[in-house]
Amino acid sequence: MTTAVRIPDIQTTLVPLNTTPEAFDPSRDLPPGFMEFFLPLHQRFTPRQQELAFLRTQQLQASLEGVKPAHRFPSDTVRNGWKISLPDWCQDQRNQMTGPADDAELCVKMLNSGAPGVMLDLEDSCVNEWSHHEVGIANILACLRGQLSYYDKKRDRRVNINPSSPVILTRPRGLHLSQAGVFPDELVSASLFDVCRIFYGVNPAELKHPLSFYIPKSESADEALWWRDLFQALAKSRGLPHNYIKCMALVESHPLAYQMEEFAYNLREHLMGLNLGRWDYMASLIHFNLDDPNWVLPDRNTIPYNVPFFQNLRELMPEICHRRGILAIGGMTALYPSREDAELNARALAVLEKDKKNEADCLMDGAWTGHPDQNAIAVAQFPFPNQLQVRSKCGARYPDLRPVPNGIGERTLKGTRAAVRTVIRYRYGVLSGKGASLLDGYMEDLATDRIYRLMIAQRIAHRELVPVYDDEGRAVKHTPALVTQLFDEELGRLLAENAVKGIPEEETQKLRQARAISEAMIINGEFNPV
Repeated sequence: MTTAVRIPDIQTTLVPLNTTPEAFDPSRDLPPGFMEFFLPLHQRFTPRQQELAFLRTQQLQASLEGVKPAHRFPSDTVRNGWKISLPDWCQDQRNQMTGPADDAELCVKMLNSGAPGVMLDLEDSCVNEWSHHEVGIANILACLRGQLSYYDKKRDRRVNINPSSPVILTRPRGLHLSQAGVFPDELVSASLFDVCRIFYGVNPAELKHPLSFYIPKSESADEALWWRDLFQALAKSRGLPHNYIKCMALVESHPLAYQMEEFAYNLREHLMGLNLGRWDYMASLIHFNLDDPNWVLPDRNTIPYNVPFFQNLRELMPEICHRRGILAIGGMTALYPSREDAELNARALAVLEKDKKNEADCLMDGAWTGHPDQNAIAVAQFPFPNQLQVRSKCGARYPDLRPVPNGIGERTLKGTRAAVRTVIRYRYGVLSGKGASLLDGYMEDLATDRIYRLMIAQRIAHRELVPVYDDEGRAVKHTPALVTQLFDEELGRLLAENAVKGIPEEETQKLRQARAISEAMIINGEFNPV
């Protein structure tokens, strides 16, 4: 049975497009000379970005009509023995601390954590709104100069960045997003705008190593050519070596998992490594199989970390990366440590250790964490400084990257309810200016919000074929009416909790708005990462 799934236009969404304020004046609100620098780049790269974004919608629709992503027979360019020479300064990336760039305190703490890498995020964990991005860009530039600080209220003192030289990477917004308001009645590529703002504000003489970016949300090897051409155009504009800008790239879409080697080849003059962004990857995997009842996943937190659809990719990525001389970086562990809850803290750190040990055993060279307390445990799981010389002894060249998830986890009404509660609270956080929120011990950002919305949509679409059970073991058909009821009930609980806490009425209205947006996105089939 195939279920028709509506694919919305990438700009037609309940989530407003990031646009400049009404009183925006580029001569006042952007650095002097930036617009003259940016205009020719916009004219060259935005049309290509829009074409690539359109091709994504076609690829997704084809998958929903039965033409699934698949391995490609290697082209001559992939078979010819090429290899990347990794710079000395980035060979140890056993842990990369990641967090929203608009949070100055967290940025400083990450840079002072001792982690060998720090990713400053303008994407999933940062609210996609003009003021947040402006703060994020300012913080990134200050970090690159070693000048960012924050005021510690508990200690009544200002905290600065300690002298050190971690690899600092900026994650811009992905190629699926546009930025409005920079030019009248014209959209610009959000990826282009973010990268150009950082590049324009940097003095290469101030940097400890070449400027580095983390490329998100790619869906094809061809998209790597867009990034390659941009990096080289920027370098040329300042007379820098054409390969001056370096990058890592996230593999967080299902189609890209089949094109990792071609993607790396296209970016070989800039690429330092690939990263398995597993939560976005899970969302993409659901999205590209939303037509298939065999892919109705169990409750998210009952899916084991080594489920085959993760593990097969987790084992393939290091084999490809190490053969080509680059790093393979593992994902984020969502369960977060707590300095207030000893039991939760112990459980979170135990889960972290087990998860990172599994990634190291799969020959990953490092992973992501989001809390300074996780750094030492994460680093300890990976052989120093990397595993570039280690190759898999029995890894399949073309493993099954879409093994049906049979016999894992549970599909429960309780799980659906938890998903509903999480998406309401996540969207409430966004409306309150937080791109990532700590909810029930898990750090939830746009990636996990997408997972929950897609899981709910799966249970609606395939309610006649795939049972979901209540606490008494009875199958509960997930009709749109039932999901609406769950949204109403969870909103009611959240409002009651607010009333007990004496939360102001304006916050109550935000919760109602968050509930309305979240359910409407599910019903309307809006699952792109916005």
